[in-house]
Amino acid sequence: MAKARSRGARALIWLVVLIAGLVGVNFSAVQWGGGSWSPQLALDLEGGTQIVLAPVVAEGAQVTQEQLDQAVAIIRQRVDASGVSEAEITTQGGRNIVVAIPGEPDAATMQRIQASAKMEFRPVLQSAAANVPGETPAPSESTPPAEPAATPENAWDQAWITPELQAEFDAFQCADVDTTTVAPADQPFITCSTDQTARFILGPVTVEGSDIADAQVSAATNSQGQATGGWAVNLELDGEGPAGFEATTRAITGLPEPQNQFAVVLDSTVLMPISSNAIITDGNAQITGGFTQEAAQGLADQLRFGALPIGFEVQSNETISATLGADQLRAGLLAGLIGLILVVVYSVFQYRALGLVVVLSLGIAAILTYLTVTFLSSTEGYRLSLAGVAGLVIAIGITADSFIVYFERIRDELREGKHLTSALETGWKRAFRTILVSDAVSFLAAVILFLLSVGNVRGFAFTLGITTFIDIVVVALFTHPLLRLLSRTSFFSSGHRWSGLDPQALGAVYRGRAKFREPVAAGRGARSAKEAQKRQTIAERKSAMAASNGKED
Repeated sequence: MAKARSRGARALIWLVVLIAGLVGVNFSAVQWGGGSWSPQLALDLEGGTQIVLAPVVAEGAQVTQEQLDQAVAIIRQRVDASGVSEAEITTQGGRNIVVAIPGEPDAATMQRIQASAKMEFRPVLQSAAANVPGETPAPSESTPPAEPAATPENAWDQAWITPELQAEFDAFQCADVDTTTVAPADQPFITCSTDQTARFILGPVTVEGSDIADAQVSAATNSQGQATGGWAVNLELDGEGPAGFEATTRAITGLPEPQNQFAVVLDSTVLMPISSNAIITDGNAQITGGFTQEAAQGLADQLRFGALPIGFEVQSNETISATLGADQLRAGLLAGLIGLILVVVYSVFQYRALGLVVVLSLGIAAILTYLTVTFLSSTEGYRLSLAGVAGLVIAIGITADSFIVYFERIRDELREGKHLTSALETGWKRAFRTILVSDAVSFLAAVILFLLSVGNVRGFAFTLGITTFIDIVVVALFTHPLLRLLSRTSFFSSGHRWSGLDPQALGAVYRGRAKFREPVAAGRGARSAKEAQKRQTIAERKSAMAASNGKED
């Protein structure tokens, strides 16, 4: 008995530690991470920013629906990778793409969306520091051959640098980079780095961004496989990528800088020049360069989601109002409150004093859910939409269902003549397995819905998954431990008729040694007998019929 009570107290202590931990991380997010004690709202409840992207194509060319659908999918991946939740990306008029983001997007998110041209890998033919605006550019120290070859043999051939191109490079200003146009893939061009600190002459495209199958962040290693303490981006290429990458690295590895580099080009600017230190033959390369983890992750996201089938330019960028607003939010919360009241009324009517345990458990679940949602909102970009509110309302029913399963298991054990303490432990073992299976099905459904859906539906699935997990935590760390402690009180242990655990009211008539006599078929005993018959298993009914037939013989 004392051991069970001690386990119950320890579980409640762990629950207090969990709540204190959530409060602590929320406090840290508010104080040092720019977070808030209230969840951020999604586009349908708060409004946000709408960006219209128009395709950049040659005169007379047509944009196909397949290209638009592919572009929408890639832009959605970019936005999701930035941590923005509940964004809406749609097509408009069979030509434009409309991106609606809740709230005020940060600069990094805007850059990911606006960087909508095709990604390419090009060899670096020449590089230099950016010219200072307003100053006369100094002539380049590197001079092209006096008589360049008439036709360059490959993408990294220095013969691409003609005197005219060299002169243009020497005078080039980074402010002149036009990010709305796409340079011809089979011609060299001049551009600058994204931060406008360096300028480059780049050769023709050797690897298309669409050939990037994946890009992941990992700890950087040396040739012996030992960690160097930095971060790296691991590239996996498919299609024509491995062959193009091998040919490029085979040609430029060992050349003097910058001829041993190739540039990752996005939106007509160089994300970064990469030095080739080895010949890559299998399409798997590692990019290092003194990255922080955040910088490496940002580059990996751009590489993974950077290749669009066509280029885009920002046509408009404006603030939009909420599509649903505060009235719908209040209506959703009111619906949740009505559902909560009905659950409490039913619990008190059906389970008497046990209904108070339901109320307290729902309160703990509400605290854990609010702290979790608020923390995710502050740190991971989660936003609460009306669909998410629906997920919270449904969670009331999921949590109440777990209580009903547990309470009914306890009652079944009491009908068999067990003492309350024993009934709690045996009923808990049986009920917890049922609760785990039920919540596992709900959680699996939420995961599948999250993976296969977009927009508000993903918000609903995400919220449902969180609340399903919290349901298990509440039942294991609060409901069961609280009943363990309450079972030590005389009110519950004596089976008071208002406790909800009265054996006689449940249909059990005790006659000693864990056996029962036949209920009296009159008054309250008749109701007990009917209740007991309803609770009999098939085996018990067959046994009772056999015994009855034996008496008649």
